[in-house]
Amino acid sequence: MKDYIEANRERFFDELFSLLRIPSVSSLEEHRADMQLCAERLVELLKEAGADEAAVYSTDGHPLVFGQKIVDPSLSTVLVYGHYDVQPVDPVELWKSDPFEPEIRDGAIYARGANDDKGQLFMHIKAFEYLLASGRLRHNVKFIFEGEEEIGSPSLAAWAEKNREKLSADVILVSDTTMISEKVPSINCGMRGLAYLEIKVTGPDKDLHSGHYGGAVANPLNVLCDMVSSLIDKDGRITVKGFYDDVAELSAEDRAKLARAPFDLQEYKDFLHIAEVRGEAGYTTLERTGIRPCLDVNGIWGGYTGEGAKTVLPSEAHAKISMRLVPNQDCEKIAGLFEEHIKAIAPPYVRVEVKRHHGGNGFLIPISSPAYQAASRAMGEVYGVEPVPSRGGGSIPVLADLQRILGIDPLLMGFGLERDTIHSPNESYLLSQLFKGMESIALFYMYY
Repeated sequence: MKDYIEANRERFFDELFSLLRIPSVSSLEEHRADMQLCAERLVELLKEAGADEAAVYSTDGHPLVFGQKIVDPSLSTVLVYGHYDVQPVDPVELWKSDPFEPEIRDGAIYARGANDDKGQLFMHIKAFEYLLASGRLRHNVKFIFEGEEEIGSPSLAAWAEKNREKLSADVILVSDTTMISEKVPSINCGMRGLAYLEIKVTGPDKDLHSGHYGGAVANPLNVLCDMVSSLIDKDGRITVKGFYDDVAELSAEDRAKLARAPFDLQEYKDFLHIAEVRGEAGYTTLERTGIRPCLDVNGIWGGYTGEGAKTVLPSEAHAKISMRLVPNQDCEKIAGLFEEHIKAIAPPYVRVEVKRHHGGNGFLIPISSPAYQAASRAMGEVYGVEPVPSRGGGSIPVLADLQRILGIDPLLMGFGLERDTIHSPNESYLLSQLFKGMESIALFYMYY
C-alpha cells in the first residue's frame, strides 16, 4: 500500500481536507445544515472508492451514512464504524490556524476533526479503495458513519435495532481511539462506559445582596462545592453508596499484561505541566485511566462571573458531573445511585435537582479472537513492534449498544496519539500515523 499512498498522496489530502472544512459540530443547532453536507460528502467518497451503494439516512437526530460492498455473501463481513461530527472549537482564540481550514505543519494536519474522527475514518475508506483497486478485497465491507458520537449517539441504537439485517457482520472495525505511542502500538481491548449528569442547587428564590444576607442565608455555590468535594474521599475513591458493587477486580495476571505498556510517569507529568498525579490509592496511573472508574466535575458555575465585582449571593449553582465506568457497571444504575446520593447529602437549606444527560456502558473483547490476532499481526508488521493490549480510558457508548444489538464484538484499531489534543485547540494528526493507519487496516483484511 505504500506505493498506492505515494501515488495518490495529494488526492488523499484534497479529499480529507474537503471533510475537515465542513464545520460538522453536532452539539450546535447552527451547524445542522453542515451535518447534512458532511454526510453527503462521505457518500460521494464511498462511491468514488468503490462502494456498491452509499446513502444518507435520516434518524431522530442528525443523519447517518451507510454504504457497502458485497463481494460474495458467503465471505465474512467487516462493519466499519466512525463518526463525522466534531467538538466545538472554543476557545477559538487559542488555535494557531483556522480550525476549519486544515493546515499541514511540522509533519501533521491541524484542524478540528483531523484525528477525531474524520482523519481516522478516512483511513478506512482509502484502505478499502486500495484493496478493491488492487484486487485484494476478499471480504464484504459495510460502513456506518454517524453524526452524533460527540453528543452521546442518542439516535444510532434505535436505527441499528430497525436495521439489524442491513448491519449484519462478523466484526465491527473502529478507529476512534489512541495508541500508547508512535513507537509502541497498542490495541484497545476494552473501553470505559459513561454516566453524565447535571446538578442544580437552589437556595433563595432570587439573587441577594451578599452584605445584607451573607452569613444568614446559605449560599448555593458554597453548598454545591461542599457536596462535590465530598464525592471523592482522601484515597481517591468515590463515596456514592453502591458505586463499586459491580466493579470486577482484575487478576494479578491481567494487571501484569496491561503493565507491559511502556509508561514514563515523569514524561507524563512534564507533558501535562503538573507536579504530581492523583487518583485512587493502590493503582498505577495507567490502571486509573483504564481499568478503574472515576468521577470528575466537568463544569461548575453560578453567581456573577463578569468583569469587575458584583457582591451577590446567587440563587442558583450548577455543576456537570461525568463518571467513567468499567465493564459490568450499568450506566443507568450508576446514574440512579448518584442521584439518590446527591439528594441524600443535600442540607435542608437548599433544593437539589438532577438532570441526566447521555451515558453508555463499557465493553471488553477477548485478545484471543481472530480479529484481534489479525490486527495485532498487521500493526506489528507496519510498526515493527508487537502491539500491546490496552484499555481505553474514554468512552464510545454506542459500541456497547452495537455489540448487544448485532451480537458481534468491536475491534478498536486506533492510531491517534495524546499529542493530537483532541477536543482541545490545535487538534492534529501526524501524517505518519495517517499513512501507517491505512497500511495497517489494509493488512488487517489480508490476515483476517
